[in-house]
Amino acid sequence: MNKSKVAVLKTSPQTVIEDYERLMRLADFEQHLPKDKDTILKINISWHYFFPACSTTPWQLDGVVQALKKSGYKNLIPAQNRTVVVDPKLGAKNNHLESVIEKHGLEFVYLYEEGVKWIKYEPKAEMLVLDKVFPEGILIPDIMVGRNAVHLPTLKTHVFTTMTGAMKNAFGGLLRENRHWTHSVIHETLVDLLVIQKEIHPGIFAVTDGTFAGDGPGPRAMMPYVKNYILASADQVAIDAIAAKMMGFDPMSIKFLRLAHERGLGCADPNEIEVVGEDISDVNFHFHSNMETLASRGQKLIYHGPLKPLENILLRSFITPWSYYASRLYYDAFWYRFVGKPRVKRMLATEWGKLFEAYGRRES
Repeated sequence: MNKSKVAVLKTSPQTVIEDYERLMRLADFEQHLPKDKDTILKINISWHYFFPACSTTPWQLDGVVQALKKSGYKNLIPAQNRTVVVDPKLGAKNNHLESVIEKHGLEFVYLYEEGVKWIKYEPKAEMLVLDKVFPEGILIPDIMVGRNAVHLPTLKTHVFTTMTGAMKNAFGGLLRENRHWTHSVIHETLVDLLVIQKEIHPGIFAVTDGTFAGDGPGPRAMMPYVKNYILASADQVAIDAIAAKMMGFDPMSIKFLRLAHERGLGCADPNEIEVVGEDISDVNFHFHSNMETLASRGQKLIYHGPLKPLENILLRSFITPWSYYASRLYYDAFWYRFVGKPRVKRMLATEWGKLFEAYGRRES
């Protein structure tokens, strides 16, 4: 049996577009994505503000689209859903993705809008939790069925899953706005979603941007760093495992990676993964897995703490909007304004920041 392969390259703002094509070829993307199928480009928009390492970067989308088009892939469909606290249209604008969409003549599909049909999907394989969280049926967007999926996550930490990457990127595409119902069983949910992806997509591939990388209580309230790495793989488990290892975590200690590995959905053991491109054996960002925000502490009290008996009342009833307003108040009105903006300013002063602003000028 062939080892799972993950391609890793160091890059720069001057070479990143060409490096993305080289990266994808090292990971044999044409072997894993049938060219006679449409291809969903699953964008990651974790915030409607620009915050480094938080969302798909414009050069990531640009490089991937250019590589796919050059290799003969025809119908590319960038897609993103919304959450109860993030506006993806504003996020696409603030993260300068619109200029890339326009450059390549693509059309963004927002999965929550009219015209996108959500269908009840009955998985062939046994589910760990999704059938219990959604006993009336698991709904997925029909646009996903029968099409390739290319995930475009970033390299960052997460308060619920230690790290977030390719596997969690499906969370924002295959489930509706009530997907926060799964947060108490998020690790099992990500495994179920990978099972579903393998059933509905003829090909799956992931390209992770680590030019900026985020440490701390992600996916939003992070400390961003310039790391200059990009990763690609057809194995969603393996690419997340290598990203986790680079961040300084033991991939097999991260529950969703271990569960996926044990179920044979991919490889999470770095010793069994073929890494091509850069030698990353000594790479360790020393990122943190136990940092919290005021908001995440409150969430964990509900999902795993003494407020657990009130979870349905607080998060699945007519009073639920209180949590949306509380999140917006904390992250948007307080954290981004007083903590996030200075961090953004520092990153905009880097060469990557200058490239980001150049994509913005193309929109004006």
